[in-house]
Parts: sequence; C-alpha cells; structure tokens
Amino acid sequence: MCRPSISLLALALAGCSSASGPKAAGAPYDLLIRDGMVYDGSGSAARQVDVAVRGDRIAALLPAGSEAVATRTVDAHGQAVAPGFINMLSWATESLIADGRGMSDTKQGVTLEVFGEGWSMGPYNERMKADALKQQGDIRYPIEWTTLGQYLDHLENRGVTANVASFVGATTVRINVLGEDDVAPDAGQLADMQALVRQAMDEGALGVGGSLIYPPATFADSNELTALALAAAESGGGYIAHMRSEADRFLEALDETIAIARATGQRAEVYHLKAAGEKNWPKMAQAIAKIQAARDQGLKVSANMYAYTAGGTSLAAGLPPWVQAGGLEAMIARLKDPAIRKRVIAEMRDPGVAWENIRLLAGSDERVLLIECKSEKLKPLLGKSLAAIARSRGRSTEETVLDLIVEDDSELGAAYFLMSEENVEQGLKQPWTSLGSDAESSAPEGVFLKSSTHPRAYGNVARFLGHYVRDRRLMPLEEGIHRLTGLPARNWKLEDRGCLEPGCFADIVIFDPSTIADHSTYDKPQQYATGVGNVFVNGVQVLRDGEHTGALPGRVVRGPGWRGAKAPAAK
Repeated sequence: MCRPSISLLALALAGCSSASGPKAAGAPYDLLIRDGMVYDGSGSAARQVDVAVRGDRIAALLPAGSEAVATRTVDAHGQAVAPGFINMLSWATESLIADGRGMSDTKQGVTLEVFGEGWSMGPYNERMKADALKQQGDIRYPIEWTTLGQYLDHLENRGVTANVASFVGATTVRINVLGEDDVAPDAGQLADMQALVRQAMDEGALGVGGSLIYPPATFADSNELTALALAAAESGGGYIAHMRSEADRFLEALDETIAIARATGQRAEVYHLKAAGEKNWPKMAQAIAKIQAARDQGLKVSANMYAYTAGGTSLAAGLPPWVQAGGLEAMIARLKDPAIRKRVIAEMRDPGVAWENIRLLAGSDERVLLIECKSEKLKPLLGKSLAAIARSRGRSTEETVLDLIVEDDSELGAAYFLMSEENVEQGLKQPWTSLGSDAESSAPEGVFLKSSTHPRAYGNVARFLGHYVRDRRLMPLEEGIHRLTGLPARNWKLEDRGCLEPGCFADIVIFDPSTIADHSTYDKPQQYATGVGNVFVNGVQVLRDGEHTGALPGRVVRGPGWRGAKAPAAK
C-alpha cells in the first residue's frame, strides 16, 4: 500500500536537489531522476529516460528532458540508474538490531537483505531463546519475538534502512523439535517440523534454507529435508542450501539439492557455489554442467556466490560433527576431556575423514585467519593466521583451535582461503548465478570495531560490479545489474522488486559504473566501497551523495505463502 505522505516527509528530511518555483507545489510526482542511463533489471540495454516516482512506487519512465515536474529532482547525468540490489545471502540479522542503517551494504546500493541460511531468527521456543541469549557475542539484545514473522516485523518496527526477507531455517526448525543431538525425527516429530515450516510460510518466508555442513543440520537426511521443502512448496516456497559438501563430496551434495527440486517442483538454489580445496577445483566445471543439465530438463535450479576466494565460517567447522552434537555447551564440555580431545585432534589431522575438514581444505594454517571472537582477552588475535597464533602459544594448530573455542566459550569466526580465482570467475559467468555476501552489514564504528570481518561484508557488490563486470568484463553491465536485481527477484517471487518499471517499488540505486570499487581487504576489511551516490528504498532517499540520510524506511518483503497479515505479537 502506498504511503505518499510518509515518503514525502522522509524525502524532505533527506533533501535531494530541489525543484524550485511554484510548479513544484502542485507537482504530480514526488521524485524525478533525470538524465541517467536507466537499467530496468531485466538484462536489457540501458535507456536514457527520466524516472518518475510517486509515493513508494515507480510512476513512469519519461522521455529524457521531459517537462515533468516533481517535488524533488536528482540529476543522474553520467550515472547508472538501477533497481536496488538484492543480497541473497545476508547475515545482517543481528547487525541490523545494533544499527538499522546497515551501512556497509547501503553504501553499495543494497536495498533488500535476505536471511535464512540454515538458521533463522525463529521459530524459537523458550529453550532456544535461553540458549541464544547465552551465546550472544558483541551485539547483545533482548529476544522479543518467537516466530520468524515476528522477528521480521520487529526489525521493521525498530526501523531499518533496507527491506528484509528470510527463509525459514531447516536447522532452526530441527532444533525447535529435536534439540541439537544426532537423532532422526519420528513421524510425529517430522509432522511438527513441517507445521513450523507452514507457519513460517504463512508469515511470509520465501522457503526453507539449509546449512548441512554444520551440526545439527549435518544429522538431517535427505528424506527430512525433502519433507520440509515439500511443506514450503505447498504455498510456492523453494529450497536453498549450503550443501552437505562443497569439497570431496561436492557433486554428490549437488545431486541431493537437484533431487529436492525434482521432488518439490519448486526452486532449489545453491548457496555460495564453490569447489573448496585445490584437489576439488576441477569439480567446479562439473557442477556447473550438472546445474545446467537440470535446468535443461525444466528444473528450477540456480546458485548464488560471493566474489572472493576465501570463505568465512567458524573455527568449530574444522571439528568432527560428533563432538558438536548437543550444541555449544555439550561440545565445550567434551573438549575439556583429555581422552576426547585426543580423539578430536587425531581426526582433525586425518585428511581421509568422512566429514568436511575445512581447515585441511585450506591447504595451510597460514591460510586461516581469525576474524571474530567474544573474549576481550582474545581480541588482539583478530586478523592473525591460525599458524601464527599457534606459534605464539607454542602449541599445535589443532590444540590451538580447541583451546580458543574453550577460552572464548564460542565457535569463533575465521576466513579460510579455499577457492581458485578461475573458479570464482567461472561461477560468476553463469546466467543463473546471483550474489550474496554471506556477511553482516555493519559500520567501522561502535560495537562493530570489537571484531574484524570478511571483506565481503563491505565489498561484495562493488567488487562484482567494479572488478568482475567492468575490469574483467565477465558480462555487460546490464547483465551484471540483472544478477543483482531482476534475477533473484524473479527466482524467489519477490513481487514488484528488482525492477525499474511503472508499478515497481521505488528501490533505486544511482552509481558510477566507471568508478564503483571495493576497498575492503583481509588486513583492513572495515573500509567502505565507493561509487554509489544515491539510494532510495520504497521511494525514500537513504543515501545522498554517498552519505546516509538517517532514513529507515525498510519493510518486510513477504514470500508467496503470506496470508496477508502481520505475525501475531510474541507472548
């Protein structure tokens, strides 16, 4: 529903360059973006037209230099004008609670953050809430919601710059019903899990998200995942997954994902498509061929990626799944047992184990960087390699990993250099690949300075458009913009988003294709990208000349199963 009075007020506060004189007072448009090269998000070539906005929607595309007037005008001469960018894998779930501006993404033109890689911010039960409160790190907050829909409404009510959407996490649903142990659901428990998925779909979830490399999701078999995906498919939702393997069993894991697309008749997407570990790099071409073959058969299969050769996850991801069963407290209790530590270390050193040994896949402990911890005592280690930390402690790297987990009372966060540049380019070239940062959206200030981060948090979109689209010429600019806008919007049934045509929501980014660039590095990740000048969300200007306006007009973007009412308030 349009809310022109709110949009006009926010625009007035934000202050674009104003159209002066009496004509503006009776203007038919609230905003006019003039003289830019307009990319509509479809992949079509740019048009030099003026974009007219009324309220929160695109009202018209007018001939360049038209005599139309508006309350506010923006001169976009020499700039690209595009739909706002969609971050298909966002971990801004907590960072937006700390700072609703989402600075690192807003400065790259992101206007929609999509959550739900395995874990989602609901549905919770009281046990899960208590555990989540105990495990909070630098960002601390009360949990004032129970369901996923209530969480999304909570963000909108607090005020956020970008729009937000989410998948319901298969891991979260599993923990809600089964806890964190290595168990299989019985028929009644599986029905309860499906009911939670249906409730999340009613509240607007886009589908089910999996993260199968991490316990307790590791313990779910294909039948369980398919059952959850089928529950989402009843109302048009899809399945998206960090697959069971991205390395030694990469192709087999892809087969499982494609099989779920076949079983449900809905979309299945691969999170951060990659072949991890040098010995697995040749599998990237085979995986791309598998996805294309599935698409040629009529299956809805796609992928998203980040534009970097290093992944980011926890230090605990380098431990065997069995020691992580039961959750963080159970794992730490086991790691304090000398006999169990000895067994864990032996498995960590064994390249032939049946689980995904991500630390060994990096090829060297010099290629594993510590980027996140809770303990102030450990903060000086951030940005250092695991090898360097182990040397400074006089311990083996395996012992150091276990020590750090116990000392920090957390899984910690690390960057792992796993992929080849050739494979990154090969994946990005595919017409069915969209973009996801797999990171939070933060700022180099306040609570965010307590931890480091992966450079993708500050540069994923800008690196894609600047380095890969402009400099490496992997695709024309109109195609690059399509991957960030129309493609994910169409894939996930995001009505009137990712487009720049009359009737579309006025999520708009104005940027300079010749200068857009990332500046974030592994040594100094908290550096903003440049080249994006002006951003609008739902018709409200949130970035003006590269600076945040303070506006927080973001809304919840609902999936295909939404029943048309907000989630009931938490009890």
